Amino acid sequence: MGFIKEFKDFAMRGNVIDLAVGVIIGAAFGAIISSLVADVVTPLLLNPALDAAGVDDIQKLKFGKVAYGKFLAATINFIVIALCIFSLLKIVNSANKKKETEAAPPAPTGPTQEELLTEIRDLLKKQ
Repeated sequence: MGFIKEFKDFAMRGNVIDLAVGVIIGAAFGAIISSLVADVVTPLLLNPALDAAGVDDIQKLKFGKVAYGKFLAATINFIVIALCIFSLLKIVNSANKKKETEAAPPAPTGPTQEELLTEIRDLLKKQ
């Protein structure tokens, strides 16, 4: 019974569930980016280079027996994913900074520490 209870406690912790959600969303996001690369970037940007090389599919590019086309496709896919994640994080961070700025209490408008010390010094001189 102890093992099952421990496993249940582990599996129901918030960070495990958050991780599972992140993996699922990441897989879906990966499918979107793969489609972006295969269906948008490759036809628009890479087709002229592929036509010049006489290849219909980037993954079929070979130099001898070295299939560098698959590597090139994976590299382009990674760069597009990294760029999308970077852009998304910049947007989220900027929105969070804006919320923090709006929620920050206004700075006190009273006298500064130096002004108070000067006032105390002057009062002590008068005594």
